[in-house]
Amino acid sequence: MRFLKHSNHKDVISNFFWRITQILGKQGVNFFIFILCARLLTTYEFGIYNYVLAITFFLILFGDFGISAAASKYVAEYNIKDKDKIKYILFNSAILLLALTIIISVLTLIFGQFYLKENYLYAVYLLPLIFIAPMTSLYDGIYRGLKKFKHLAIISTSTGIVFLFIVYILINKYGLIGALVSQNLFYLTMLIGLSLGYREFNFKFDSSIIKEIGKYSTIIGFGALGYFLYSRLGTIILGHFNYIEEISYFELINKIFITASIAFSVLGQVIAPDITKKAALNNYSSIKKSYLKYFILILSISLILAVFGYYALPVIVKYALPNYYTQEFFYMFNVLIFTFPLTMISQFMGQSFMIATGKAKYSLLTIPFGILNIILAYIFIISFGYIGVVYSILIVSTMNRLLTWALLYKEFSKNEKTS
Repeated sequence: MRFLKHSNHKDVISNFFWRITQILGKQGVNFFIFILCARLLTTYEFGIYNYVLAITFFLILFGDFGISAAASKYVAEYNIKDKDKIKYILFNSAILLLALTIIISVLTLIFGQFYLKENYLYAVYLLPLIFIAPMTSLYDGIYRGLKKFKHLAIISTSTGIVFLFIVYILINKYGLIGALVSQNLFYLTMLIGLSLGYREFNFKFDSSIIKEIGKYSTIIGFGALGYFLYSRLGTIILGHFNYIEEISYFELINKIFITASIAFSVLGQVIAPDITKKAALNNYSSIKKSYLKYFILILSISLILAVFGYYALPVIVKYALPNYYTQEFFYMFNVLIFTFPLTMISQFMGQSFMIATGKAKYSLLTIPFGILNIILAYIFIISFGYIGVVYSILIVSTMNRLLTWALLYKEFSKNEKTS
């Protein structure tokens, strides 16, 4: 109870409430689209949908490349040290995003057909998302850095609710194409709402801000790339080997895990500005204590949720999504459930303690592990079939996360002694 009574914890709880409301508005619509697609499309069409979407978000990763996360960190930092610089972050970060997304879009139009072949047209439908999605993330990062969680929640939830009716009509009438177009429209609606809610910016080029954000975002971007290589690349590899229906199973499980991790991710984003403040003040003793406290708390909760999910999911799938009540689906699930607690902790730690303290360099560990995942996935899929991709993710993600958290703790301990 002392945890709840502390004034700082009251702020965390309040911000957590508004952030979770906002996430439910944004991710809730995405989850609604996902479930509608699972029910209204065939398992093969649903596999194609997820395959193309995975490739698109891989491209989006290069379009953003950590810029939105870096912007959030510097907004929180400037809010303590130099408030005047905050108003220049949006415009200068947007310049970086625009340059990257133009390059990615042109390369996709030139080379996309050679790799995607018959699925190329579906990717073209999602091309606007390469710029729109990173821009919504940039605005999101600025709102979070300023701790404007309430404003963010109201804007995101209201636009999300309005869009729900449009989504159903698009998917029900136009099927796979409608599902893809709905992604563009949803993120565009969200971007318009966020831009109307934040106008405290200046159209002034500032090379120092671009340099700072660009430098730190590069580190975050490579870390995100590595994470993608051992988390979402499984979908692309399955598609490459033409395991299209298996993609639908894999992505459904992945979506369940991501949805379950929302609360942990939100909590990490909510406390991130406070952790950044402590780091700016060189208070690593407090950071280390918080790190251990939250680690134990989230591990305990996630283990309970994993046990609950293991017994509850078969019942839910049987009645809600009967087409997925198959031996292959639960074979995948029974292997991936072991990664669930690690995923929950990772969702929390990335934003709250790694990026917020300026220790994003440890996210670069995902690069060698991501490459290892590609190698193992290809070897295992040839040896064991589609399940080989799942085996590879289990091995690689476990090794990477445990090593990262140990090194991060060691870093905090070292800084504690010198502070």
